[in-house]
Amino acid sequence: MQQEAGRSSIESRLFAEAFRASLPLPATLDPHLEEALRHVLDHPGSLVRPRLAYRVGMAYGMAEERARELGVALEYFHTASLLFDDLPCMDDARERRGVPCAHVAYGEAGAILAALALINRAYALIWHAASGSPPQAQPRAHAYIERCLGVEGLLNGQSLDLHYAMLPHTRATTEQIARGKTVSLIRLTLALPALLGGAGMRDIQLMERIALFWGLGYQMVDDLKDVLQSTEDSGKTPARDELLGHPNMAAAIGVAQTVERLLRMIQLGDRMLDMLLRLKPELEFLRTLRNDLEEELVRITGNACELASGEPA
Repeated sequence: MQQEAGRSSIESRLFAEAFRASLPLPATLDPHLEEALRHVLDHPGSLVRPRLAYRVGMAYGMAEERARELGVALEYFHTASLLFDDLPCMDDARERRGVPCAHVAYGEAGAILAALALINRAYALIWHAASGSPPQAQPRAHAYIERCLGVEGLLNGQSLDLHYAMLPHTRATTEQIARGKTVSLIRLTLALPALLGGAGMRDIQLMERIALFWGLGYQMVDDLKDVLQSTEDSGKTPARDELLGHPNMAAAIGVAQTVERLLRMIQLGDRMLDMLLRLKPELEFLRTLRNDLEEELVRITGNACELASGEPA
């Protein structure tokens, strides 16, 4: 346990530096854009996503530098999506990662240009990372990226999210949006490095199923936070989804049914993970992410888990 915690700490520091350094800022760059980019690059998130992609890639034989580039690229995509998501025309957020949102500090144009810079650099990093992969894996990887980030994935999920008020507030609709917005990025994190490492189709299929169950699970955790936690607990304004008319599973089907659904996602994910680990024992570290999901659920809901499963409180 201590060894794993030490490794995680080292990886966090390395990726924080890589996140800042992997987007070179030329001397001729407009000072306004440079300031906006430095603001974003100096405030990374938890960096769980790039560290996970890196370790999956290494488990499947990617070179260390290529796996690190891939991890940073995926975090750039994620960060760019947050910059867009925070804009006044979307969520109109004021704070992100403990600092003012980029559009608040540097204007909407600055935030949009910073997001586009991150996306452009992310593609460059991915193409370089993919160049060391088996030739047959490269076109599959390119198509996979387009499917997850394009109109079949992230973009469609974002559009549905923005127009949720006009859609039926059901479990099916809410999960469809989560599949586009949340699951798509987790699929890239798990399946893309395996694909670039030359993993077999069965491994990729299992990775995709795990990403689906965990992605829906993490979205439900966020939804429960929005409904159940105070500002002091969550660090953000509670009931924001209801205020903005955004999808929220707990609001759509109730807290108890959401907890029950989340427990089901964890169980289904466990089955897929067990099958995957029989094929690739080197991926045992994925259990940590799974355990984090369950611990977060218990922390948020208290005895709601016991109530949903029929056990005494």
